[in-house]
Amino acid sequence: MRAAGSRFLIVGLLALLMFIPLFFVSAVIDDRGSFSRQTMREVGQEWGGSQLLSGPVLIVPVEGPVTITDMAQLTDPATGLTRQEPRTRTEIRPRPPVHLLPERFDLDLATTTDTRSRGIFDVTVYSAGARAAFDFDTAGAEGLLTEGERLLWDQAYLRVTVSENRALRGETTLTVDGRDLALEPRADGIAGVTAVLGDPREARDYALTLGFNGASDLAATPMGRATRVTMTSDWPHPSFFGAFLPDHSEISEEGFSATWTIPHLARPLPQAAREDYDGTARQQSGFGVRFFQPNDFYSQAFRAARYGILFIALTFLTVLLIENRTAKPTHPVQYILIGLAQSIFVLLMVSYAEQIGFGPAYGLSAAATTILLTLFGWVGLKLGRRSLVLGIMLAVTYGVLYLILRSADYALLAGSTLAFLALALTMFMTRNEDWYGPEGARKPWFAPAGQTPARATGQDGATPR
Repeated sequence: MRAAGSRFLIVGLLALLMFIPLFFVSAVIDDRGSFSRQTMREVGQEWGGSQLLSGPVLIVPVEGPVTITDMAQLTDPATGLTRQEPRTRTEIRPRPPVHLLPERFDLDLATTTDTRSRGIFDVTVYSAGARAAFDFDTAGAEGLLTEGERLLWDQAYLRVTVSENRALRGETTLTVDGRDLALEPRADGIAGVTAVLGDPREARDYALTLGFNGASDLAATPMGRATRVTMTSDWPHPSFFGAFLPDHSEISEEGFSATWTIPHLARPLPQAAREDYDGTARQQSGFGVRFFQPNDFYSQAFRAARYGILFIALTFLTVLLIENRTAKPTHPVQYILIGLAQSIFVLLMVSYAEQIGFGPAYGLSAAATTILLTLFGWVGLKLGRRSLVLGIMLAVTYGVLYLILRSADYALLAGSTLAFLALALTMFMTRNEDWYGPEGARKPWFAPAGQTPARATGQDGATPR
């Protein structure tokens, strides 16, 4: 019979060979995951997409003198010849407007989530309502003017920027001191709404209500000198992101609530300026929440494929340790069949998860693989009752793998601990193993070059028959 050491080495090489089917399984999972994410993006965009609210901004047009120099064509009356000479004149033209940000800005966002389906894929979307209360200090606008410029207060207007106008739904209103004002889409090609205010210097209280759809995430910008944002939702898995994290948040199975309080010194935006800082606010100061999908089964399946080589090696090792040493050893082809069965387990899990969900799919696939390999050990490998040991090992292994997949934070801890315990058990089980095989076949690998180990002799120095 082949030496135990050689058999261990061959089984180890066969385990490494299983990287090939696992690689192709991982490629299939990655492709399905990409298709799923693409579908979710498409459905999310059709519903409204990611939403980022910025504003409100009070914009006051400005006009002032502009010196214009051009070339005038003059004709000499005596000679009839023409010549061009520079001509300078002054005209009153529009100048860069004044942009004022709110002094107080309170924003309440409330969302309810829903599910939209396309084919076998479910996409989480939300419907949201935004209620904002704010005011402006217009006294500082005059200080931004240069000589000869004047503010056109009667043409002042309010602007709010959104990600997509087509996402706006339901009630959208603006009131100033209790007076309703009409809202219109922005005319500059950028998503958002505007409202002509008239002279805003006497206005005190502004209230804005927006209803809109969205998907994936919801964010806002801190536009006020003192900004306070509250957000509530029925989604139990929020992932806060952006320039600011919430001061306080509560998360439960029924949903979450979060509150942000941001002073103006924490944002790179002036209260009054001749430039438009809306783009800066959206790029650098946005904050909000992502409607996170925890442990989606494609990422879990991909991790299962990554851990697959460990569990295949454990199965090979179990078969090697429990097989009947006096009978014909397990053939390499049989080891390959075992490895292929465990590789296909991941594909089974993904295909069933797309139809019935991750938990039931995992249980069904793990049970089918465990039963198949246990019966193969009993019938194909002739392990007899020892195949029950193989079945128990597979049940424990798939149980540990399930815990690893369900908790990404402890995946490395569980995997490394399992590998260590497997190695320790192997060292214990093989503590009395004769790695060189039968007595007459021994030829130590560490024998000096050119020296043949002496054959075993009896007590009298004679070579035994």
